[in-house]
Amino acid sequence: MSMRGLTVFIADIRNCRVRELEEKRINKEMANIRSKFKEGNLNGYQKKKYVCKLLYMYILGWEIDFGHLEAVNLISSQKYSEKQIGYLAVTLLFHENSDLVRLVVNSTKKDLDDMNEINNCLALHAIANIGGREMAESLATDVHRLLISPTSKSFVKKKAALTLLRLFRKHPDVVPVTDWADRIISLMDEYDLGVALSVTTLVLALAQAYPMEYAGCYDRAVHRLKRILIDRDYSLDYIYYKVPTPWLQVKCLRLLQYYPPPEDAKLRSDISELLQIIITNSQDTPKNVQHSNAQNAVLFEAISLAIHLDSNSTICAQAAALLGRFISCKETNVRYLGLETMAHLAACADSLEPVKRHQETILMSLRDKDISVRRRGLDLLYSMCDTTNAKIIVSELLRYLQIADYAMREEMVLKIAILAEKFATAYSWYVDIILQLISTAGEQVGEEVWFRVVQIVTNNEELQEYAAKTVLNYLGSPQYNETMVKVGGYILGEFGHLIANFPGCSPIEQFNAVHSKFNLCSLQTRALLLTTYVKFVNLFPEIKSQVLSVFNQYRYVLDSELQQRACEYLAISTMSTDDMLQTVCEEMPPFPERESTLLLKLNQKHGDTEDKRVWVIGGKEANLERQEGLKRMASMRMNSTDTASASPASARAVPPDGHPQQQTTATKTANVESEADLLAFDNLQIDSRTMTSNSNSRSPSPVIPAHLPLASGYELGFNRLQYHSQGVLYEDPQMQVSLKSEFHAAYGRIALYLGNKTQYPMSHVYVKAGNHQQLNINVLDLHGPSQEVIGSNGQIQRLIQVECTDAFTESPSLFIGFRINGGDMQHLHLKLPVVLTKFQDPIGNMDGPSFFRRWNQIGGPPRESQIIFQSRVPIQLSTVSSILQGYQFGLLQGVDPNTNNFVGAGVIDAGKNGGKIGALLRLEPNLEQNMYRLTLRTPSESVSEHVRILLERTLTHGF
Repeated sequence: MSMRGLTVFIADIRNCRVRELEEKRINKEMANIRSKFKEGNLNGYQKKKYVCKLLYMYILGWEIDFGHLEAVNLISSQKYSEKQIGYLAVTLLFHENSDLVRLVVNSTKKDLDDMNEINNCLALHAIANIGGREMAESLATDVHRLLISPTSKSFVKKKAALTLLRLFRKHPDVVPVTDWADRIISLMDEYDLGVALSVTTLVLALAQAYPMEYAGCYDRAVHRLKRILIDRDYSLDYIYYKVPTPWLQVKCLRLLQYYPPPEDAKLRSDISELLQIIITNSQDTPKNVQHSNAQNAVLFEAISLAIHLDSNSTICAQAAALLGRFISCKETNVRYLGLETMAHLAACADSLEPVKRHQETILMSLRDKDISVRRRGLDLLYSMCDTTNAKIIVSELLRYLQIADYAMREEMVLKIAILAEKFATAYSWYVDIILQLISTAGEQVGEEVWFRVVQIVTNNEELQEYAAKTVLNYLGSPQYNETMVKVGGYILGEFGHLIANFPGCSPIEQFNAVHSKFNLCSLQTRALLLTTYVKFVNLFPEIKSQVLSVFNQYRYVLDSELQQRACEYLAISTMSTDDMLQTVCEEMPPFPERESTLLLKLNQKHGDTEDKRVWVIGGKEANLERQEGLKRMASMRMNSTDTASASPASARAVPPDGHPQQQTTATKTANVESEADLLAFDNLQIDSRTMTSNSNSRSPSPVIPAHLPLASGYELGFNRLQYHSQGVLYEDPQMQVSLKSEFHAAYGRIALYLGNKTQYPMSHVYVKAGNHQQLNINVLDLHGPSQEVIGSNGQIQRLIQVECTDAFTESPSLFIGFRINGGDMQHLHLKLPVVLTKFQDPIGNMDGPSFFRRWNQIGGPPRESQIIFQSRVPIQLSTVSSILQGYQFGLLQGVDPNTNNFVGAGVIDAGKNGGKIGALLRLEPNLEQNMYRLTLRTPSESVSEHVRILLERTLTHGF
């Protein structure tokens, strides 16, 4: 039965020419529907019609705050069309944490128990789309029953398998999948290929989390591949461009890679036969793109399995020849897959000669037009590097680094640093490469890199003199690089005396080279350089007067860290005896040998997705270690089956990659100790910094610790997101916090994305805004439960709504807490990047006379805030324009006669108390001196000063 009223309503909406007419029509219809619902006595058809109208309005973006109960009532209807609309409304209007979800559970359970398969499917759709914890706890057993029931239709089983997969990914701690392992695995032999494909997709996820419980899937996967490739037991409906069910083949081949090679000779022989058939079939010339895609999908997965089983087999030799052809293919997707699979081969093979034959082609892939291909080329070069080709590869990577995409530079820096350290044949070559890397990469060089450089130089006496002389040459150049200043400050402070007698390396020349960059550095780097200076006083008494003048100057700065250091160092340096000075400035002892933090950082960057990697990007050693861990895990599980069955929780304590939890904790501890050891260079600050490292004390409950300090490293994301609407707010080895935001007038909406980067579940997750009442900002709503679970490498979303009630200068705090793998509670204190300019509307249509008339009306100080400041990065006018527009200033053209100058205007909506505040801006860049002159005028003195501070900080650092 057609719904004429709905058809007329949709036509009316489409005929609205402007938004005001649409809003008027919507409000009229909402009022009518609300009155009809209040009157009651509606039949099923009328309820369905009105709910459909509400759904149409919701899809158009209008907020719907009523009609939910009517949608729930439709689910109980016996008519399919009404039940269908009810379920559709529930999946659209309800979110997983809605309080109304529990009203749906009983009706959904009845439909799951119904003998009507159509009702079963509607209920399964709703569960999969809503997927809340309450539904998982109440209905997972019923979904499993539908999956294994012999009376269920094939299409019901397919939907049940995918629904169970959805629930497991969202709430792995709720669904008891370990108890259902045998029954689920048995369905991989289902005659219907659609059911087999859906169940194999489910098993693929479950086997990664619980490989012991789902070990039986290995034989089933081999058996299914034999039925497809040898017995040709498949329906003609599942032949895709002459390739039989390629999706199922790919999933079975991938599933076999999550387990160690089998010991059974017959089973290994069967797998080898299957792989040979796939490679032989790939020799057929594809007839079209679809045939090529299906054939290559199976082929590349088969090659990956062959490498996993035995990288020195004849099949891998055939595969190497095929890959050489693929990496030079004209099709981008084939080049990508060829490079990725060849990287797998290079990371596992005993001999790299088959890969090295294509070295020139691989080097050319760094300049491919597609960035994903360039990434895979970088991975392959990293994996195939050894002592024979290290200099060529590292030199090429350094050359490419100068023009590489910004998104790749940090990863390239890590890999170049690791390769230089790993394959250095001469100390001088290592120092030259690493300092050239720091000089070229600039801000992309993370702390891990320069920490590692300092450790290696400190631990090798042969390096110290050459490193000191080389770093002094870099500091003598006019080019500014803060990371180089840090390295230079540390090395010269420790080993500058080794080169003091060389021409051009006298103590005063060392001091001048370092101090010439002092005023350009951040406060953290200046603090380190003050420690370098006190080391100079101990090593070179002849320049003591110049150093003391610096200490005396910084006794009165506002920054407490610099002031304390300057005062204490001055006091130590002016004592009557040098005993204290010599004790404090003793030479740093060698660092204890530990695993390189660079490797830890690189492994974090290659975090697993939902489908985990079966190999590590790198050399054979790393993959041998991984394979050994996999074998040990398999052996342990085979020997402890009885114990595990008696106590499944104990089996879960071992993560899928075979590394026990204790090892992970030790690695994290070693990383913290490494940083603390390096910072011991700042002798007077080691205690406070160690206390800071340990101050992230974990409370057993989600109560926010008093005076919780801001998370280290939050500033970069916080500052960037002040003028960007989306990006990463904070990231550490455990969690990534990203956001998307939109603001209109005095209101804003922020979507927070919390990502678990670890291999363990993250439980008791909470998000809480700080006390914001004194900030003139209201946090209106935080959607979501007080505590939640994020699966391994999973992500959740939380919505925050904010309202500006008056002008403010401080951003609200955000607190996040979580437990990892059942451990102690951890807390993060961040700042939300909500600044006053977020509530500003740009004005871009003001002419010159209007601008200057308004400019003069506002007048000068105190409503004017002006400053002249130096930029620490080269001024790029296009970047400056983007920053100003990101701060919601409308840039006016033709107002200033100097085309390099920027003139902007905007109106800040400071809410019900602050009202509208006009903001006018003039920014005058001096390209020759790399300086700015910034002038802001608003009717409010505090607003002018606040906006001026925001712009000055961003333009100074370039962020």
